[in-house]
Amino acid sequence: MSNIKVIEQKGSFQGSANIAIVASRFNSFIVDRLYDGAINSLKANGISENNITVVKVPGAFEIPVAVKNLLDNNKYDAVITLGAVIRGETPHFDFICNECAHGILKLAIKSGVPVIFGVLTVDNTEQAMDRAGDEESNKGYEAASAALEMISVIKQVKQIQP
Repeated sequence: MSNIKVIEQKGSFQGSANIAIVASRFNSFIVDRLYDGAINSLKANGISENNITVVKVPGAFEIPVAVKNLLDNNKYDAVITLGAVIRGETPHFDFICNECAHGILKLAIKSGVPVIFGVLTVDNTEQAMDRAGDEESNKGYEAASAALEMISVIKQVKQIQP
């Protein structure tokens, strides 16, 4: 028999959590669907609306600065980022996607708080709509589920005794 300790969330999320969502207004016809999916996931896991804070920003490029300010409050167990960047004819797409992802990653690592990347980076509107569909295919729903799983996992990691 193995003595290896495996840490993971088993079953549904247990407990309470303070969650922030940072959502881009650009491409709102997609982001609104991601947002609905995230809220549905949080509610399905017992998170009260009173424990959810939503910050709307102009676009994906602005997401990291809003996340930083939320993390500075030390009030949130996780931050979920939602946006949709759809490739156009110029390299603008690459700059926005790279800097948004890089900024979010740096903040998560520095803070130790899960910052979930729920920003779609797609080639066309059809791909975006496919990823913002019903629960089974909604990346907002998946992002919120990942946030809750990471809260649970990090809580367990912090309880490890040497």
